[in-house]
Amino acid sequence: MTHVTHTRKDDGSPGGGELGRGTLLVMAVACGLSAGSNYFAQPLLGVIGRELHMGTAVSALVVTAAQLGYALGLILLLPLGDLLERRRLAVALCAATAAFLLVTANAPNTAVLLAGTALTGLTSVGAQVIVPYAATLAAPEKRGRTVGTVMTGLLLGILLARTAAGLLSDLGSWRTVYWVNAVLMAAMAVLLRCVLPRLRTSAGLGYPGLLASTVGLFAREPVLRWRAALGALSFASFSVLWTALAFLLSGPAYGWSESAIGLLGLLGAAGSLAASVTGRLADRGLVHHATGTGAFLLLGSWALLALGGSGGHWSLAALLAGILLLDAAVQGVQISNQNLVYAVRPEARNRLNSAYMTSYFAGGALGSALTSATWGTAGWTGVCTLGAGLSAVLVATWLAERRCRNRRPVPVADSAPHAALTGSVQ
Repeated sequence: MTHVTHTRKDDGSPGGGELGRGTLLVMAVACGLSAGSNYFAQPLLGVIGRELHMGTAVSALVVTAAQLGYALGLILLLPLGDLLERRRLAVALCAATAAFLLVTANAPNTAVLLAGTALTGLTSVGAQVIVPYAATLAAPEKRGRTVGTVMTGLLLGILLARTAAGLLSDLGSWRTVYWVNAVLMAAMAVLLRCVLPRLRTSAGLGYPGLLASTVGLFAREPVLRWRAALGALSFASFSVLWTALAFLLSGPAYGWSESAIGLLGLLGAAGSLAASVTGRLADRGLVHHATGTGAFLLLGSWALLALGGSGGHWSLAALLAGILLLDAAVQGVQISNQNLVYAVRPEARNRLNSAYMTSYFAGGALGSALTSATWGTAGWTGVCTLGAGLSAVLVATWLAERRCRNRRPVPVADSAPHAALTGSVQ
């Protein structure tokens, strides 16, 4: 593995090509393990609810707690990447995540479960410290692919978390996956300490000023505002599906076990290949086209998903196709967004990532909260209507951004192949 031992100062200049394949792989795995910590509960909501005597609406709040905790971490902790030495920050957050996973694994009641879940979400933003870390270390002509690779690891972690949770629950209990990931996160903290180069920052601000600067980026950077809105809408639609899916598949239409539900994460993982593809498109200057394609595919996926609510072979085929299409579409939108956002102000990538990802996961929390209410009153049909409505707003927002961009031309990635990678987007 590539191990850079000297200290770099992140001044926003293009990366020096210090990121070897071994180190990039470690960073991708770390992102996956961190992000996956927030998604173990989704295929297990039924069994957790039965053991801790929670109703359906309360069980769905476990997902909401994870996303709200993550959003809070994005606001309060992620900007520290522009203030503190990044390797130390990433290692500390991985170690804290391991500790809070143990709290969840030992939860005796709903209150402790929700607290452990929210705190795990808070510190698992270590994944989002690592993504701009990798972008800074990468050579400029490879930055799109680098971000795509690390995000592929993150997205695989989110999707395969459901598979791991389902399989391990059959081998032990719903608590087993939390125990296992706590051990893996502790080991990853040690590994990151060994392989990551030290990276100093140059924000020149105290912590209060850093937080104020993060909020101020929304006022100053239109690219951030548009892309935050697109990200929030896409992840809201994503959360609608994955919050409701366990209820559909464990219900009378399908009657699947937790392990069978978890295996659907393997299907969603296939869609994560879109992250790598979109990263390469960004390197070729097609990032805006990738966003639009993803938005329209996301809307189309809900037509397939709506056909999957009745059970039976044809219904299952439509459901599986819809899941694959939705995951690929969401990931395509996400990678294109991040390539543009990171290019706005390279010296402030952690603050930009904080602002963007806070919006992203707030959208996810809203989607899961709306789903818990919709499922109880309108079932799968209502859930699909909700998801399609959010996707339609996403398409409309992308079209509005496109019109604004055409009225006020800027040197964006579509017209300059490496603009999204070198910081020329204003």
